[in-house]
Amino acid sequence: MQMKQLASFARLSRTAILFLLFLWGHQSALAGLMLYPTRVVLESKDRSAQVELINNGNQPETYRIGIFNRRMTETGEIVAADKPQAGELFADDLLRYSPRQVTLQPGKAQTVRIMVRKPAGLAAGEYRSHLQFDRVADAAGAANLENLAKPTEGEVSIVLQALVGASIPVIVRHGETRVTTTLTDLTLESDPGKDKALFLSFTLKRDGTRSVYGDLVATFTPVGAGPLEVAKVTGVAVYVPNALRKSKLPIKLPVGVALKKGTLTLRYLDRPEAGGKVMAEAKLVVP
Repeated sequence: MQMKQLASFARLSRTAILFLLFLWGHQSALAGLMLYPTRVVLESKDRSAQVELINNGNQPETYRIGIFNRRMTETGEIVAADKPQAGELFADDLLRYSPRQVTLQPGKAQTVRIMVRKPAGLAAGEYRSHLQFDRVADAAGAANLENLAKPTEGEVSIVLQALVGASIPVIVRHGETRVTTTLTDLTLESDPGKDKALFLSFTLKRDGTRSVYGDLVATFTPVGAGPLEVAKVTGVAVYVPNALRKSKLPIKLPVGVALKKGTLTLRYLDRPEAGGKVMAEAKLVVP
């Protein structure tokens, strides 16, 4: 599925690619940097993929591209990883990519090609690293001190530049992999400091040799009425080797509806492009 989508995307004209990237910009837009897709999955038979990088700002930008190893904490934070933990497999040695650095004019796009090379005897499992795009500081123009007005005697000129970048996971699956997910520990919490906001806390558990990626949707069904969607977040992952991810969703009730006498249902769904099937479900009775 992933490679078919990438192949179709590659056949579009550059003008169409730019148009679609602007439409999909909310998926990955960070200070002018836009990426599509926001994650790459190479299944056992896949040997290549590609990522579209676009400069959505109003100045030329240079980005340095690299492969880094990251891991996810139990709360979903992505942090640097020096050495693999038990059950953790990095993909950096399996991946090749081109180009290594690009300079893009405003509104222009660049295709980054990713290739996977698997050595003989590679153990079955899921290998993951992150493709990172780092903005390179501008050494010319307004950022060059020589082009600025000279400071008066006894003063110092300082130029500050915000270096912004982004990274996306690149997942390589080899051989047979499996995964199961469950939702547990559903609890309602309130925050008095935020207008008595309500949250549904929970634990998303993962078991197996592959990561999971999907959407969380919470509905509330009052006694004698139909279900109402009260929370949703898309693109939630639990990476190998993590066994769980702890999180909470803000509850937004429709006007005139109270969170009383009903049932809260939380579902973890496969992404729509992958079929949208229910991967896990849990309920909480609200008195």
